[in-house]
Amino acid sequence: EVQLVEFGGGLVQPGGSLRLSCSASGFTCSNYAMSWVRQAPAKWREWVSAINSGGQSKSYADSVKGRFTISRDNAKNTLYLQMNSLKPEDTAVYYCAKCLPPWRGYGCYADYWGQGTQVTVSS
Repeated sequence: EVQLVEFGGGLVQPGGSLRLSCSASGFTCSNYAMSWVRQAPAKWREWVSAINSGGQSKSYADSVKGRFTISRDNAKNTLYLQMNSLKPEDTAVYYCAKCLPPWRGYGCYADYWGQGTQVTVSS
């Protein structure tokens, strides 16, 4: 059974940083691209970032480019999202997702998502 569990959300002030983690199990993580998506209240789910199976290729939504960094540790079956210079508009529930092949270089067609972790950016 595929399971994705996110950690690391919380309340942070504008300009602050958070690091999200996603622990994956039930599949060979190193064979799949992975992604982060987010959903703010009353908004559609928004793709944030994706990384290919080996971690060499990464892509970002324009809204987070230069502030967020996606990475992965396949030995630990873990995906990360380092979020810096956070803004109130980054407030959302953040989900990690397993992407269907092939690697598209941008975006992610996901077949599994985690339960999400809340990130709130507020003073």
